[in-house]
Amino acid sequence: MIIESIELKNYRNYIELHMDFSPGTNILYGDNAQGKTNILEAVYVCSTTKSHRGSKDREMIHFEEDESHIKLKVIKSDVPYRIDMHLKKNKPRGIAINGIPIRRASELFGIVNVVFFSPEDLNIIKNGPSERRRFLDLELCQLNKLYVHNLVQYNKVLLQRNKLLKELYFRPEYEETLDIWDLQLVQYGKELIECRKEFISQLNETVKSTHSQLSGGKEELILEYEPNIDAACFEEKLSLNRITDKKLKTTCAGPHRDDINFLIDGVDIRKFGSQGQQRTAALSLKLAEIDLVKQVVRDYPVLLLDDVLSELDRGRQQQLLSGIDHIQTMITCTGLDDFVNHRFPVDKVYKVVRGTVTAEN
Repeated sequence: MIIESIELKNYRNYIELHMDFSPGTNILYGDNAQGKTNILEAVYVCSTTKSHRGSKDREMIHFEEDESHIKLKVIKSDVPYRIDMHLKKNKPRGIAINGIPIRRASELFGIVNVVFFSPEDLNIIKNGPSERRRFLDLELCQLNKLYVHNLVQYNKVLLQRNKLLKELYFRPEYEETLDIWDLQLVQYGKELIECRKEFISQLNETVKSTHSQLSGGKEELILEYEPNIDAACFEEKLSLNRITDKKLKTTCAGPHRDDINFLIDGVDIRKFGSQGQQRTAALSLKLAEIDLVKQVVRDYPVLLLDDVLSELDRGRQQQLLSGIDHIQTMITCTGLDDFVNHRFPVDKVYKVVRGTVTAEN
């Protein structure tokens, strides 16, 4: 899987941009706040329909414009794809694959598999459960289209159920309709729970050996899926929680409250791990994610590294770089010293200055 090029128009701080990428290592360097991350974000948005920053469409459009365009050219299994994304401030976005508009954004999932690694991801373990659920959803959506459908439907039902819970204070006669939403919530929620359970199990097979290598064989990392409710008990739990849900005006049980535990030698490092342990575990998670994508789609994903090297010590830098020399990688950084010092092979170098990108080789 190779991203050949990207074109941007009125995206963030880019009025117009065309970049061709090497199938190997691509370096984008320059001072902070010049637009390096914006390019990686555009690749990610065009691949997953989501911004890794959680930005809305209107926030990604150049502040003086009403619309923005992203065009991504990709080769997957020797088949060329062109993805066009049209972002609008006040209207739904438009997406086309090879010139053919698609009705649902979920149809885009699976064409391009990307793994994004930013400094924020180093905090995935010490941050709240919502960050870890977001990781689960973003990765599973790239690998499983049925998961995308179930997640979208679950979130819709959850939104309607919570809306109804708020209305019951004024219209208590509507309570009977909760049964309809409960049935749907259980239907889609059970599917999410089972998919997440399987995904964590698969990830565990790889992350254990990856972390052992990164820690010099001194530690064993195990991921533990922590569902808020067992799938078999979901319907019963909703019924038992109904009085509480009505009182709090929100749904208190379900996969929207799931979490992942990270255990090193049996110790929960979310609470008791050192910063070094948490960062090494996060790095192991990303490297394991690459291997899992390879197993599932039988092709390596494209790796996007956004200024991560500056957050890692030299040892972890070297471990990361030596583990990705066989896949297409896009790396942003403020300087080239790390690559020169480590004599790491670089195929293409771009300098980014105030929304202008210049190829240096």
